[in-house]
Amino acid sequence: MSRRLEQLETLTREALQSAAVGFSVDRGELTVEVSPDSLLDSCFRLRDTEGLQFETLVDLCGVDYLAYGRSEWKTADATASGFSRSVNRSSDEVSPERRFAVVYHLLSLTLNHRIRLKVFAPAGEPPLVPSVMDIWPAANWYEREAFDLFGILFDGHPDLRRLLTDYGFIGHPFRKDFPLIGNVEVRYDPDKGRVVYEPVSIEPRTLVPRVIRKDNRYEEALHRHGAGEAADG
Repeated sequence: MSRRLEQLETLTREALQSAAVGFSVDRGELTVEVSPDSLLDSCFRLRDTEGLQFETLVDLCGVDYLAYGRSEWKTADATASGFSRSVNRSSDEVSPERRFAVVYHLLSLTLNHRIRLKVFAPAGEPPLVPSVMDIWPAANWYEREAFDLFGILFDGHPDLRRLLTDYGFIGHPFRKDFPLIGNVEVRYDPDKGRVVYEPVSIEPRTLVPRVIRKDNRYEEALHRHGAGEAADG
C-alpha cells in the first residue's frame, strides 16, 4: 500500500470511527463498508471532513451477492457432474442480510483521490437503504437504475421510477434469481391495435456446455515454439 493510501485510510478511520465496519484495499483503491444506519452520516463526513473532501459521486451501483464465489459449473474437463451442478442448483446461498449491497465510488476533485463506499441492505424484501441525493444530487438516476435492475429501494428518493425497463416490466433483471428468459414477452396485437404482454412462451434451458474443446491457438507451448522460430529466422 502506498503512503498516500495509508494516509487516506487513517483519515477515513478517524472521520467514520465506529460507523465503519470494514476496510480493504483492492486495485489501488480503498474500500470501506459502513452499516446502513450510519450511511448518511458517513457520507456527510466523507464529503465535509478536511483532508477527505469527497465532493463528487462518480458512480453508484447495486450488487447481488446471491451465490457469490460459487460457480455453477467449474471444471476444466466438462462432465456430467459439472453439467448437473447447473441443472440442479444448490440452495447454498448467502445470508439475507449480506445479499444486496450498494457501492458508491467517490472522488475528491480538490485532493485528487478516490474511495469506494459499500453498504449492505438489511434483511427483508424489498431491500432498503437511505437515498444520498441530498448529499450528492448526481445519485438521482444512479439510484433509479439500481432500483430498476436490482429492486433496491432508496428511502427519501423523490421520484423512484424505472429507468431502463418498461413501466409494465415484471421483476428486476439483474437479480441472480431472475429467470434468463424473463417472465413475460411483448408483441403487437393487430386486433387490439396495441402492444400486449403475455406469459413467456419459450422454454428455459441450461446454457452450460458439456464439453470444452481445446484450441491450440492458445496453447502456451505453441506460442513459445513460434517465438523461438521467429527468433531463429
